[in-house]
Amino acid sequence: MVSCPERGCLLVLTLKPEVPAEYSKQKEKEADSMSGKGGIIRELRQSKTLLLMIAPTIVFFIVFSYIPMIGVYYAFTKFDFDGGLFGSQFVGMENFNFLFKTGVLWNLTKNTVLYNLAFILLGNIMQIICAVFLAQLSGKLFKKTAQSLMFLPYFLSWVLVGAFVYNLFSDLGVVNSVLKQIGLHPYDFYLHTAPWKFIIVFFNIWKGLGYGTVIYLAAIMAISDEYYEAAKIDGATIFQQIRNITLPLLKPTFILLILFSLGSIMKGQFDLFYQIIGSNGMLYDATDIIDTYVFRSLTVNFDIGMGTAAGLYQSFFGFALIMIVNFIIRKTNKDYSLF
Repeated sequence: MVSCPERGCLLVLTLKPEVPAEYSKQKEKEADSMSGKGGIIRELRQSKTLLLMIAPTIVFFIVFSYIPMIGVYYAFTKFDFDGGLFGSQFVGMENFNFLFKTGVLWNLTKNTVLYNLAFILLGNIMQIICAVFLAQLSGKLFKKTAQSLMFLPYFLSWVLVGAFVYNLFSDLGVVNSVLKQIGLHPYDFYLHTAPWKFIIVFFNIWKGLGYGTVIYLAAIMAISDEYYEAAKIDGATIFQQIRNITLPLLKPTFILLILFSLGSIMKGQFDLFYQIIGSNGMLYDATDIIDTYVFRSLTVNFDIGMGTAAGLYQSFFGFALIMIVNFIIRKTNKDYSLF
């Protein structure tokens, strides 16, 4: 501290303590060692507790995801049960050519993608609508009751849903019984493909509505009350608050959930289609997806090579779609991209 009486000021000098040279050299050595092999080993030793905690997950993915990838070789063979995996005849791209030339793969891809797009878009829209209306309810008891009833179908198995659908639309089901009672001719749902496109979409949205609503409701609850208080002072109505505050602030959550859903757009809801449609060949044209085709190839036709080829195509197409969509979103708005 230095005083200047003639100028009436006080000058304060802050001196940076001198770091010993030996201490600096020691830190440099530690930094160099952490960047080498020794540093990696030391880091593993220090984080051994965390590594032990994550070890079961790593083992799970290795056993059930990476080791089975060896079976991809089936897609290029005409599988023979006597020869096994590496003893079967190698046919190259013959399985893929058959799927493309017969048009089977195009129909499977169309059904899988269109159904999943309907599930994703309509499902998220309905979930946002229900979450917004639940957030506006003032009665806690009614809100909790409605939320619980909406969440209940999520815990039902697709086996029960399939039985429920059959009792609704079979020849002796509820719908045909009502048609007979009002003097109309019964409708054979299991011989016509047209209504099943709407039935399948409806039950998928109905089953997942409660789960998705909870996610969006949690995002709405995280919005600060200051926005709504300021809007009320300005005279904004409830619908104006929803349009100008709630929906714009739900956009990041909506985009993130859409991106996560696109990751499985080529992976159909096997349980949904198998339990509701089953082995009804009359409905395959409008309800057959890649997952059900692969299942039939392995269990009914015993054509392991063809089923593996369809599954490999499904994985590759899904991976390419994720990368393309993420690249587009990263270019438009980097904050919303997955990576």
